[in-house]
Amino acid sequence: MKKEPEIMEENRRMIESERFKEQYRKVKSAFTRTRKLSFSMIIVFILQKSVKSLQIRLNEWYDWLGGKTVSNSALTQARANLSHKAFIALNARNVELFYEDGDYKRYQGFRLLAVDGSKIRLPKGASIKEEFGAISYRNQKEEVKGEHNYAQLSVLYDVINKIVITAECGKARAYEVELAIKHLNKVNKEEDLLLFDRNYATYEFMATLLEQKINFVIRCPVKYTLAAEMQAGTGADSRVVAIKYQKKTFQVRFVRVLLSTGEYEILVTSLLNEQSYPTEIFKEIYGLRWGIETYYGLIKTRLELENFTGKTVESVLQDLYSTIYLTTLETILTWETEENLETKQTNKNRQQVNHVVSFHAIKTEALNLLLSDLPIEKVISKLRALFLTNPILDKKKTPTERKNKTARLLLHYHRTQRKHSF
Repeated sequence: MKKEPEIMEENRRMIESERFKEQYRKVKSAFTRTRKLSFSMIIVFILQKSVKSLQIRLNEWYDWLGGKTVSNSALTQARANLSHKAFIALNARNVELFYEDGDYKRYQGFRLLAVDGSKIRLPKGASIKEEFGAISYRNQKEEVKGEHNYAQLSVLYDVINKIVITAECGKARAYEVELAIKHLNKVNKEEDLLLFDRNYATYEFMATLLEQKINFVIRCPVKYTLAAEMQAGTGADSRVVAIKYQKKTFQVRFVRVLLSTGEYEILVTSLLNEQSYPTEIFKEIYGLRWGIETYYGLIKTRLELENFTGKTVESVLQDLYSTIYLTTLETILTWETEENLETKQTNKNRQQVNHVVSFHAIKTEALNLLLSDLPIEKVISKLRALFLTNPILDKKKTPTERKNKTARLLLHYHRTQRKHSF
């Protein structure tokens, strides 16, 4: 894929267009007069989210602000007039352009899309609690000690091409399956194969997917009788069975795969044909689902999603969707560099772009990339040179179950190991 300049030029046009501004400002009178913090500058400022204080970052924009300073208060007032939907629209357009000519990676002819949810811890505040809800926490004696505000984030994620197709932000106790259903209108029924963890293995959801002719692979909970029998080592490795839901009968296929641990994993899929889709491929297919877990790790740790820059509902949504938009930009802008590193592979483990380097470079150059009159090719050329610095080895690891880390281990990680991107 060599259309980074085309995509970035489109981003520039959108951000600077009057139509885009009118569509995504929350007040008609906002951003109408010439001000130090324009509509487009607010978008870039939010995208450049940093661990630094807001005032220090505003001071770093001194030259871009015409040799003037801006206060925290002015920034807060300006961003309150920007709708978070601007970032959703920018990301949607990038996704559209990315897949437009069909030049992207597939597995067995499929675009592999994983769906999963994750709790996002939010700032304190009555308005945020009212919008999203809170979850109580307990001590070792199981006594309720307090509560934290949370949201439930669900993404439809291309695990091979590393692109978020769409995202839904729901209440703290939102049902993951209901959020997943909202993603289905973005699915290409002929080309996509959806991957789900066992939380989605309900007859109702499988019937919904089958009725819409959407192909899927879902990890089975052992509560299913057939899954339990197959996991125990009895029966064939692949069985097509009929399931009933609301007087309708559907066919699904149960597949047993042997893990490196010597244990069996049972999957249920809509891919019934053993000849076209042999049992052996499903271990690798489901293993690729781990990419969505890696994605949540990326936005929560490397990009510090939960370190929100505001305490209003709108600022929370701005930070969330701007982070998703940023990850799509990073995938698009590092695509060619990743391809070049792969072709130059000399070690057992191939080299890949260091995310700490790439995200820092994109944030640092965001103003030149999105707002300046500099030729876009010149900015992208500089970014590619930066992406090549300090590449890391892509060491293939076997996916493992997520483990809850103790507070002590998390504190040690944040103090001694965590590397900030900006």
